[in-house]
Amino acid sequence: MTRGVLNMLKNWGLRAEEMMALLDLEGKPRHMARYMSDQPLPNNPGITKRVEYLIRINDALRTTYPLNPDMGRRWMRQLNTKLQRRSPLAVMIEGGERGLVNVLCHLDCTYAWDMSGSKNTSRRNISG
Repeated sequence: MTRGVLNMLKNWGLRAEEMMALLDLEGKPRHMARYMSDQPLPNNPGITKRVEYLIRINDALRTTYPLNPDMGRRWMRQLNTKLQRRSPLAVMIEGGERGLVNVLCHLDCTYAWDMSGSKNTSRRNISG
């Protein structure tokens, strides 16, 4: 799984230090080579949660741009008005886990809907 996640981040055009920041990994950027070869990511709940968010963001990018699999590379660094004229990458790195959630909510309206708590309030009683 580690290699797949890192390849995903590499496909987004991220540098080693950006990958480390997104995953909240300690160490030097050169240590990423170990993870790319055979060392798994640390078994840490915080890192696992970040990986889950990143995978969902990647899935949302694929469904948002189904005809352009390389869009993630451009989209990550492009300034976005809905993210206060910041790039999604900057929001995720500067905001940590909260930044990851903000970007995911921007891309995936179903996730944003679930986070809002609205899903249970929209049901109507149709019987009767």
